[in-house]
Amino acid sequence: MRRIKIGTRASRLALWQAQFVAAELKKIFPALEIELVKVRTTGDKILDAPLAKIGGKGLFTKELELQMAAGAIDLAVHSLKDMPTELPTGFKIAAITRRAQPFDAFVSNKFPTFDALPKNSVVGTSSLRRAAQILSLRPDLQIKNLRGNVETRLKKLDAGEFDAIILSAAGLERLGYSSRINELLTEIIPAAGQGALAIETRANDEKIFSLVQKLNDAETFAAVKVEREFLTEVGGSCQIPVGVFARINGGQITVRALIASLDGKKVIKASEVAPLGKINLGKKIAAHLLENGGREILSELISP
Repeated sequence: MRRIKIGTRASRLALWQAQFVAAELKKIFPALEIELVKVRTTGDKILDAPLAKIGGKGLFTKELELQMAAGAIDLAVHSLKDMPTELPTGFKIAAITRRAQPFDAFVSNKFPTFDALPKNSVVGTSSLRRAAQILSLRPDLQIKNLRGNVETRLKKLDAGEFDAIILSAAGLERLGYSSRINELLTEIIPAAGQGALAIETRANDEKIFSLVQKLNDAETFAAVKVEREFLTEVGGSCQIPVGVFARINGGQITVRALIASLDGKKVIKASEVAPLGKINLGKKIAAHLLENGGREILSELISP
């Protein structure tokens, strides 16, 4: 192949991600011509409401998939945490790049650490997962919805709308904002796939699939497979506070996961260490959480 078109959202972070994938492909295929095609998604258009209220993860992928189906682009680059666990018929994840920093970052102009926040401090996040875990650790804090791209969120913090905000550390690092990170919140379990980039293609496009497969990181792929398997079992979406993180060390995989109530008062956690390649590890840890209080939390969340 001589020329391909990569679809991407138009935010600076999304463009960085698409440009990163393009650069990695050029290293392997120097003669390849690559064009980036900007696509505005529903999630980019609706910025005045929490994601949980407007539809969740598919808001950031649907328009890109429509462009792929029409042949306007050959592949799309996504933050893996923004992708639904079930893709529409006709599409597949062809590669997942090596994972960057998986944890959330605490960012504040006033306070050096999360623990240093005074009572009733206002913390910004658009994630139910982050909000629930923050409240479980610090029920004295106030959570305020925060939407928009990374720059918009930082500007709102700088304008004094929040005492602190919680963002993906990987996004901050990719955009050159590492200095804004006060600390990594390793106690807060990340979203499935956080820190990893996914390359989505048409399911029947073997040429594009074989091209981007060169960028697949086997270790990251194995870890996020467990995370997304867990998410599938618990019905994970933007509408429920769940987190899961798998890390591979040598021949073992360590998984941490949780299901929480919106107010953080009920938090069911589990962790497991198993040999790498153990079948259905994501399903196993999901079943454990559901059987030990998680199912009751989820039923409360989805009840009318």
